[in-house]
Amino acid sequence: MNEPLIGLLDTVWASIVDACEGLTDDQWALPTDCPGWTVQDQLAHMIGTERMLLGEQPPDVAVDVKGLPHVKNDIGAFNEIWIEAYRSRPGAEVLEEFREVTGRRLDQLRAMSADDWGREGFTPEGPGPYRKFMAIRVFDCWIHEQDIRDAVNRRVDAVGPVAELSMAKLGEGMPYVVGKKAGAPQGASVVFDVAGPAGFELSVGVEGRARILDESPDDPTTRLRMDGATFIGLASGRLAAEQILAEGRVLFDGDEALGRAVVSNMAFTI
Repeated sequence: MNEPLIGLLDTVWASIVDACEGLTDDQWALPTDCPGWTVQDQLAHMIGTERMLLGEQPPDVAVDVKGLPHVKNDIGAFNEIWIEAYRSRPGAEVLEEFREVTGRRLDQLRAMSADDWGREGFTPEGPGPYRKFMAIRVFDCWIHEQDIRDAVNRRVDAVGPVAELSMAKLGEGMPYVVGKKAGAPQGASVVFDVAGPAGFELSVGVEGRARILDESPDDPTTRLRMDGATFIGLASGRLAAEQILAEGRVLFDGDEALGRAVVSNMAFTI
């Protein structure tokens, strides 16, 4: 099956292995910007998800989520089961299992037919074709890769097809941020002006419901200028908006009050 998403998953999984190759015990235990999770926990989470997609049941592990303040919902509580199952194992062993599990997943995906990829079913964003679910998997794994790379200081530029898909997924959430979370008024427009190797310009207008505009307005209500790392961190909930605003990492042209409201509400991923 010549499905482009197979290549993207192969690419992001190989990049995650590259980010984790040769880590020391201390590095595996480093905290990441994903609250409550270490570098090793990130890998365990991804292993668990792919094992479930292979049809495997979660292990019978008891987790007291009352003692985990970063767990906010049932999905978060469920994730902790897989993480706890791998927590006592050496990081290098967890990495080897990640290689094995993602290898089996690639075999599974390559064996699927076009009908399989187009079949409607569950996705984290509501019902949709399996292809949509796998695009979300690319994005989710890429976000966790950034968490790992930031923690172990092995950062790379957010460029290439995987990064482009992932940045686009973050961009898709901005109408919800602008219209629903930040409460921008009717007629308002917000331009996200993102600099750097993965830079882009994205405009959201509130016309009935907030939506992404085909073209940027000449005189938007507010323009938010930031670098790619700041956009990723805010939209994925990894960076605290209060700290970013205090450090002046976002610059505003136009209605600063609306701009600050948008930045304060940019986190939208689960």
